Amino acid sequence: MNRLSTSASPYLLQHANNPVDWYPWGPEAFQKARDENKLIIVSIGYSACHWCHVMEHESFEDEQVAEVMNDNFVCIKVDREERPDIDQIYMSAVQLMTGRGGWPLNCICLPDQRPVYGGTYFQKKDWISLLLNLSEFYREKLADAEDYAVRLTEGIQQYESVDFVTEQPQYSKNDLQVIVDNWRKSFDMAEGGTGRAPKFPMPNNWQFLMRYSYLMKDEGVADVVKITLHKMAFGGIYDHVGGGFARYSVDHKWHVPHFEKMLYDNAQLISLYAEAFTWQPNELYKQVVNETIAFVESELTSPEGGFYSALDADSEGVEGKFYTFTKQDIQQILGDEADLFCIYYNITDNGNWEEEETNVLFRKETDAELAPKLGVGIEQLTEKIGELKAKVLEARSTRVRPGLDFKIIASWNGLMLKGLCDAYRAFGNEDHKTLALKNAQFILLNKINEGKLTRIYQSQSNIAFLDDYANIIDAFIALYEITFNIIWLNHAKTLTDAAIAEYYDEAEGMFFYTAATDEQLIARKCEIMDGVIPASNSVMARNLKKLSLLFDDSKYEEISAQLLRNLMPYMAKYGSVYSNWAMLLLEEVFGINEIAITGENAEDMRRELECHYIPNKIMLGGIQENLALLQNRVSDSTRIFICKNKACGLPAYNVTEALKQISA
Repeated sequence: MNRLSTSASPYLLQHANNPVDWYPWGPEAFQKARDENKLIIVSIGYSACHWCHVMEHESFEDEQVAEVMNDNFVCIKVDREERPDIDQIYMSAVQLMTGRGGWPLNCICLPDQRPVYGGTYFQKKDWISLLLNLSEFYREKLADAEDYAVRLTEGIQQYESVDFVTEQPQYSKNDLQVIVDNWRKSFDMAEGGTGRAPKFPMPNNWQFLMRYSYLMKDEGVADVVKITLHKMAFGGIYDHVGGGFARYSVDHKWHVPHFEKMLYDNAQLISLYAEAFTWQPNELYKQVVNETIAFVESELTSPEGGFYSALDADSEGVEGKFYTFTKQDIQQILGDEADLFCIYYNITDNGNWEEEETNVLFRKETDAELAPKLGVGIEQLTEKIGELKAKVLEARSTRVRPGLDFKIIASWNGLMLKGLCDAYRAFGNEDHKTLALKNAQFILLNKINEGKLTRIYQSQSNIAFLDDYANIIDAFIALYEITFNIIWLNHAKTLTDAAIAEYYDEAEGMFFYTAATDEQLIARKCEIMDGVIPASNSVMARNLKKLSLLFDDSKYEEISAQLLRNLMPYMAKYGSVYSNWAMLLLEEVFGINEIAITGENAEDMRRELECHYIPNKIMLGGIQENLALLQNRVSDSTRIFICKNKACGLPAYNVTEALKQISA
């Protein structure tokens, strides 16, 4: 076994038996590179990554490849989920060199960590050829390698950087419309999503567009949001048997997934579908939320209440084997009832996927459309399919399971905690709140020490990054809004102050991704573009806006405003990578409804109010005057106070009156 055998990372442990002499990221590897004057291979991936497994099997398990790597390079393996700061730097390098990125990510670097070449997946023969050529290049043209490393490192340091903007613009609906008008050119009005294959769910994109369509009264955008939500829930990207979504679809119809299931996707999709239910009540949305939470609780929840990171795409060395079925499989499980299940989920003798006779389950028709064709009632069909799914799930559970990445990551736990809070807001299911509170207590006990976070539970390192702070703060604010327990806001404030102290750069008006006290890499980056997970800077900007209102704190408001000013010049052209920023812009243009509910029946009133779609709001209340907006507003009567833009209306004594003030 190599030096990865003592790692806590499931991904690094997967490579512990490779003949490659892997080192973990650290001073030992860099000292060896300097002593032996060798280039470094920085190979980055994650445990659920299918193509990472492919390259490992083809190259890193191969003795011939290992000999080339060991003789000519110092080889370092990095788990991108443990060290996203390293991943950001070398992903920037590969994107600058090739115009694209992904995982596995392989960078060739000088002994001082500066990259000179990189790419993603390489076939064995190409990998060997590349390594031999680069080794020769380094030996014979050291000056050229040094020159290229200088220029590439400068590019990395400037990549995703923004200017400091001092003048406060006047935001308007037109700013929002320009963003969306450019964006809508890429909408797929037939199959949902944007562009062509592959298609990623991108929950934050659709959350913004849903809110935009409502506040701007844009039916065209509303239509594409509904199409996308429907098509994803009906497609093979959704696990119809066990609940939860795969990471992305390899085709434009959401039919065939890349089968890994990530906590961060499912957490945000719970939030998206829960909010969509309040916006446009649809039982499909509720079903997706309940089944996805059930999947997370069953397969991604630790006994202590933390949430694990991911399930692998592969089992028994085959991608998707755990999730796919032949028609014969279904017949053996369901007997005479198999035909109904096969019609419902489009299972055929020949199969509907690239593997012969293999089927990925997906739906084409709603129960209301299919039931008359089958000569049964809608409720009867729905109930029967539920029974058959349970039988198929039980049979599937006996298969060899995909690998579990058991890392418990602060950032992703924050996303899941927020998802549970959003589900509770939409449906009032006490089980969701109970699970949320258990996770929050786990975070307090295991992730926070003296007001500072640790990214990985039971890790050998206490390091944390800005996204850990941003997403935990966001979740604690959401937890306050469903409990009115001030402890969660106080924790959010403590973490916010720590994040400002450790990560905020007043000169640039942005948060760095790494703390001032962290290991100094070749670049200190700011994460500004919203991707599958919103950028940590955009999440902090929105957190600070909310907390500035809840605590009446002008400093928080000033930092939030500075962040948005800096990003505003970039948003119009590429709205899809600034969707969380655009949500903050929505709140600036339309204002935030500060809804304070006080009195003995505040919880009942909160639940009633949550049935109405008010995307631009914060909620506070209870029977204690522990926030500025609650001062002198607690009495024997239960009342609702609506404030906006530093002005408050008269107290409302029921939800109907409050809604009139909000819509005025």
